Amino acid sequence: MITKTIYKTKDYSKVKFLVAHETAETIAVMGLNNDWQKGVILSKKKDGSFTAEVQLPKNTSHEFKYLVNNQDWLLEEEADGTVANSFGSTNSLVTV
Repeated sequence: MITKTIYKTKDYSKVKFLVAHETAETIAVMGLNNDWQKGVILSKKKDGSFTAEVQLPKNTSHEFKYLVNNQDWLLEEEADGTVANSFGSTNSLVTV
């Protein structure tokens, strides 16, 4: 799930990523700001879900995927859309 906080007086928006995954030990958001090498690590909560908050520039779109256990790619079902990538699959899209 993605939750956005849009600030009227700031040039960025806060985006919260929340992922529930039964078998995950680690989850990272990869691709934000076109950085597919170093992801944003989500913190594991007591209920077993994972979460992270990031600041993204206003009026921008970002492709991303979740990397689960450093091996499995996962799309965000509630993303703003999907975009085909050069590997023959799709990436999730968030627009702020």
